[in-house]
Amino acid sequence: MNTTVLLIPHYNNPTGLLNSLKSIGVDQAIDILVVDDGSRQNRIDEALLNAAFRGQGEISYEYLPQNKGIEYALNRGLEIIQSRGYQWIARLDCGDICLGNRFRLQQEFLEQHPEVKIVGTNVTAADTEGKFLYHICMPETATEIANKMYFNSMLIHPTVMFSAEVLQTVGFYPTRYKWAEDYAFFFEIVQKHQAANIGQYLSQIEINDSGISISKRKIQVRSRIAVIRKHFYFGFYPIYGLLRNYILLYVPYKVIFFIKKFKR
Repeated sequence: MNTTVLLIPHYNNPTGLLNSLKSIGVDQAIDILVVDDGSRQNRIDEALLNAAFRGQGEISYEYLPQNKGIEYALNRGLEIIQSRGYQWIARLDCGDICLGNRFRLQQEFLEQHPEVKIVGTNVTAADTEGKFLYHICMPETATEIANKMYFNSMLIHPTVMFSAEVLQTVGFYPTRYKWAEDYAFFFEIVQKHQAANIGQYLSQIEINDSGISISKRKIQVRSRIAVIRKHFYFGFYPIYGLLRNYILLYVPYKVIFFIKKFKR
């Protein structure tokens, strides 16, 4: 067993899962835990996935009896991971791609900076055909990340690796913030621990028009507002963050997408 495990939730997307596993390099020492969230179509072919995975580790699978949502799949994964005693937990979503020696670099960073409990990376965004869309450059210091969390998540979910220790201080993913469970989870972490991002493009995320962040965008923004209000204090970052997210509720996504491409 390795000291690091990669948690991947799956729901009716075996092609995306296959592509994600194929992107993990041969020199990456990492185990994989795939949690299927009650898929009824396009089920997992374990033999195909096991053959495609080239990393130095083992893949295990957990199948939930019914579809309950990603936050429940993630929490079931964390329960299993905690029981097995892994030290580091990494994340990846089906369809997203690992670049370079992502996991080795993140583990080394966490080992060399014990005060940091969670680390993400910069990101390349591509469409479902793999065509480049834009870059996302994340803040690297703990202070900047903690402050700007009031705007949006300063840790991109499928890029992170974190210490299993945080499960003792913040618990698992909250289930009351629909479509923003990662934002709420990370917000709790940065309130209690230091966070960082590695200033390299070590992940490629897939921008899918049917993805949660687009199709469920208004619900997601409302959940984000609820998280900000929970951690609110009278200061520039919380006030600006609240105003920014209220504006996002009413701005069409096409406008936001255009601005992202223009800026990046």
